[in-house]
Amino acid sequence: MYARDNVAPASDLQQRLPGGPDVAAATEMLRMLADGTRLRLMHLLSEGEHDVTALVAAVGLARPAVSQHLGKLRLAGLVSVRREGRRALYRARGGHVRRLVAEVLHAAAHRINGLPEHD
Repeated sequence: MYARDNVAPASDLQQRLPGGPDVAAATEMLRMLADGTRLRLMHLLSEGEHDVTALVAAVGLARPAVSQHLGKLRLAGLVSVRREGRRALYRARGGHVRRLVAEVLHAAAHRINGLPEHD
């Protein structure tokens, strides 16, 4: 038996690739999460709704900076906003996004702490 006997034809592999729009959207989402401040914000927003004032206090940045980060996260489809009177309440958009944030932070913790990988 040769190694090439277990290789799938290129056409089979190409059909299994995600489409261009899916890859573009995923790349944009990951690019947004590649910023430490935005990842911290997403961690907080994965736990529940928060307004800008609470997020400013938590991350220790100026209000305009936090608002700008939230705007970028919203445009990337990672955050949703709900109005309650004059307050805007932000939260992570859906279970997929919450799990993505949790998984990347868990993977980082495993790497830093030398924990074994698992499925």
